[in-house]
Amino acid sequence: MDTSTIDNNETKFELAVRTILCETAAGDVLTYGEVATEAGYPGAARAVGNYLRTAEGVPWWRVVAANGRLHIHGTKQQRELLQNENVTVRNDKVVFTK
Repeated sequence: MDTSTIDNNETKFELAVRTILCETAAGDVLTYGEVATEAGYPGAARAVGNYLRTAEGVPWWRVVAANGRLHIHGTKQQRELLQNENVTVRNDKVVFTK
């Protein structure tokens, strides 16, 4: 994984993740693995999660586990944010419609 930094002190990986999520429309949900793959780093799902824990200004709530499970920390907040975007959540899991 490329860890060299760019202008705003984010790595190329972090910038790629930020860009993907900021371009993700309200109501769309991605998995950590999908974000990692789209960023060009397949297999870096955990790195996506690690980045999202501290990233500011990134719609982190639009990322869930592969099985649809919400983030362990802040489940209530994530559920509310997703439901505000008309995403169906049952038993702390996103109901994928695709």
